[in-house]
Amino acid sequence: MVYFDSWDEFVSKSVELFRNHPNTTRYVVKYRHCDGKLVLKVTDNHECLKFKTDQAQDAKKMEKLNTIFFTLMTHGPDADISDVSGKEQAEQQQPKKGRGRRQ
Repeated sequence: MVYFDSWDEFVSKSVELFRNHPNTTRYVVKYRHCDGKLVLKVTDNHECLKFKTDQAQDAKKMEKLNTIFFTLMTHGPDADISDVSGKEQAEQQQPKKGRGRRQ
């Protein structure tokens, strides 16, 4: 079990682990409200990568990591993740229009 101090290193190693073993890799998020700690774990049963934080701004980074993993899971482990960003994708979605009254 390896705890990473650097977020960028954790993300790069996690993506590398997923690309090498896409069928066995799991991504777990655990939050303990009483401690205010967020723990992210990526494992393939042979290697376990962990990142622990108590900073609120790291929650936004977690959203980006979720988007990266969803992209890899849906488009395959060879998908290009260089342009993946949760905020940009949310802005691209068009707002739904209500049914409202017809005039």
